[in-house]
Amino acid sequence: MAPTLKRIAVNPVKSLDPEPRERVRLAERGALAGDREYAIVDAPADRPHDPQSASVAGDGDYVNGKQTDAVHRLRSSVDPDEGTLTLRVQGDDETHRFELDERADLNDWLSDYFGRPVSVRREPAGGYPDDREASGPTVVSTATLREVASWFSEMDLSGARRRFRASLEIGGVAPFWEDRLYGDRGEVVAFEIGGVRFEGVRPCSRCVVPARDPDTGEATEGFRETFLEKREATLPAWADSDRLDHYYQLMVNTRVPESEWGEEIAVGDEVRVVGTRPEN
Repeated sequence: MAPTLKRIAVNPVKSLDPEPRERVRLAERGALAGDREYAIVDAPADRPHDPQSASVAGDGDYVNGKQTDAVHRLRSSVDPDEGTLTLRVQGDDETHRFELDERADLNDWLSDYFGRPVSVRREPAGGYPDDREASGPTVVSTATLREVASWFSEMDLSGARRRFRASLEIGGVAPFWEDRLYGDRGEVVAFEIGGVRFEGVRPCSRCVVPARDPDTGEATEGFRETFLEKREATLPAWADSDRLDHYYQLMVNTRVPESEWGEEIAVGDEVRVVGTRPEN
């Protein structure tokens, strides 16, 4: 089988639940349209928020799984046509529906849930990427997620997807095929999805989030140690890059040339590696 785009997932609210798409437009900075367009920040609504300097917890930092495991217990869905966000706490049947244009009630509810003032901010021009220098979608293969899930008795493919939160998933390839999509420092790997050009920049270093149950936030005992051991043991012989300087890395961070902004990709599109070139 030829490599093909198997799955697209966007996270309308950064750190909350992903939602599948059959096709998606590439927005400003190469982000998937609607992906991480909203973010919860650790500051009240009347305090200015600069996403370029958000780093200190309690002073405008993102409220995410790195900061608090309470994020994992929020179930979410966005209706883009209605402009609403529906939230539910895991284990509770009661749902709460909020307007995304008028967020005062949403901010109050989230502040109560997290026990401190937080607010939801919007950035329609490219969203709030995890990697500002490689702000395109993250890429992994289905086979990789299946392989990683096999390392842990309590994990399946769906659970691996929710733990690692890739934007684009490639089918028709062997495990860790995506390690072909980055080179050494100073290089990028050009590849195409349905004729749309992307650049693989580096492997994605992981944080504490994949080590937690995506429903409860409970830590998986020995996760990091098992992951490091298995990742080293299964690393393809051809994955020789000075960017892979430790084994707690999975997925590829990308960027999208400005010439491709506004283009669309769709599930079923062929994926083709073009080649390695110097990074601009």
